[in-house]
Amino acid sequence: MRPLIRHGPILLAEDDPDDRLLLEHAFRVSGNTLPLVFVEDGEELVEYLCRRGRFVGAPRPDLVVLDLNMPRKDGREALAAIKGDPDLRCIPIVVLTTSNMPEDVANAYALGANSFVSKPVTFEGLVAVVRALHAWWFGIVTLPDGR
Repeated sequence: MRPLIRHGPILLAEDDPDDRLLLEHAFRVSGNTLPLVFVEDGEELVEYLCRRGRFVGAPRPDLVVLDLNMPRKDGREALAAIKGDPDLRCIPIVVLTTSNMPEDVANAYALGANSFVSKPVTFEGLVAVVRALHAWWFGIVTLPDGR
């Protein structure tokens, strides 16, 4: 893999506290050294990306990992808002959710998701997914410098 110097964090939108802990642990176990930032719903996600409220001055993420089923503004609504904004649409978004329903997959891609991954049922499976995401998005793909 080619070495990259990244400046932005990985932004994870996940409302479940247990899932946030598992994701954080999976990213660390997988060897990720990029900063992780968590938001708890789609409203916070959009506020973070627009650098509003408590997120004024927040660094632009290199990748967003998005759960679909969240309170206030769900992942679908947040995805539509982000991909509909010319200043945000180039940020890659990976949907990571418990759903594997074909209509959720099709809808996420129609809204502009860059990838759709169903959450594995085991921690080992989650670590494997995180390693693969990290290898793809930070080792193979060239990301835009949207700072």
